[in-house]
Amino acid sequence: MCSHCGRRCRGRYDKQVCRVRDLSLAGWRIYLEYERWRVNCGGCDGVHVEHLDWLANNPRYTQRFATHVGKLCRDMPNKAVGEMERLHHTTVKDLDKLYMQEQVERAGLPAPRAIGIDEISIRKGHNYRVIVSDLERARPIWVGGEGRKETDIDLFFKALGAKKSARIKLAAMDMWKPFRNSVTNNAPNARIIFDKFHIMRHLSKALDEVRRREYKRLSGEDRSYIKGQRYTLLSRRENLSLDGRRALKKLLQANRRLNTAYVLKEAFGQLWDYRTERGARAFFTRWKDSLKWQRLHPYQKFASMINSHWDGIASYCNPENKVSLGLVEGINNKIRVLQRRAYGYRDEGYLKLKIVAAFLPPLPRNAAFNPHKPA
Repeated sequence: MCSHCGRRCRGRYDKQVCRVRDLSLAGWRIYLEYERWRVNCGGCDGVHVEHLDWLANNPRYTQRFATHVGKLCRDMPNKAVGEMERLHHTTVKDLDKLYMQEQVERAGLPAPRAIGIDEISIRKGHNYRVIVSDLERARPIWVGGEGRKETDIDLFFKALGAKKSARIKLAAMDMWKPFRNSVTNNAPNARIIFDKFHIMRHLSKALDEVRRREYKRLSGEDRSYIKGQRYTLLSRRENLSLDGRRALKKLLQANRRLNTAYVLKEAFGQLWDYRTERGARAFFTRWKDSLKWQRLHPYQKFASMINSHWDGIASYCNPENKVSLGLVEGINNKIRVLQRRAYGYRDEGYLKLKIVAAFLPPLPRNAAFNPHKPA
């Protein structure tokens, strides 16, 4: 059928002998030669190249070879794939993009009930892009924007559409005001939940600030216990080695104020275990009262921040709002691995495809991803 007028093309115009790369066999590179015809269309009076289902959109390769290269690129750097298959790195990139575009098109843009919003740095100089994840499907569904302003996240809701935006019930994010404003304006039925990992990161910064102040205040042997122990103090106890646990125990025994700050940080994580807002509020009130007379000014500042953003924290206490908030942090970690593996992506569109497609299932071996229609 003609892609222009829809009529069946019958007359042959001319032919050309072509050669394409196919899957290798027993260490041999396989090439196929075939005749490709151009045909006349009586409907639109045009000349069109015939469509062959087994060819990739790149006419020098078969679809199954393009699928093979795309699957390799999911787990290997493009340079390594190029060396293994004797391909130029730009060819590997082109075939990988075809593969990922088909993955994304097949998955489509879902109608999520719970979303997670975060940003990633794509290069130095505070250059950010927004990532929106479907928390129930456990995958990113949109990457875009030119920063982390309200207008950047508005682009996601524009792509999603008003009908799907209205179906969103939960939105997990950090305490960044532009994100909150955009969700409030575009998803009126969504309850905002502040990501506990971002909140605990603020508390870790407060603990580190206490450590710095103690280091400046003390001298001599008292200071030597603190020097070089930043990682030991800020890491989770179960992640420390035996020597690290001994150093932590020695540090906390030597400095009473750091010991108090450390215990308060560990205790604060219990906030997300409560199933009612009333219980969570009572716990936070007790935790805040324990700061009195401790002279932990960074912690008092942190408590004020929590108090002013309480609605987004208390939302998580509702059993219906229990979603995997760790997914957003896990996605960011996987994205950092992708960026390190490629030493950074200059093609931003390629990076966005990599982020979204990395969490999708691989295509079947004989998947057809040729977008042009037959002539």
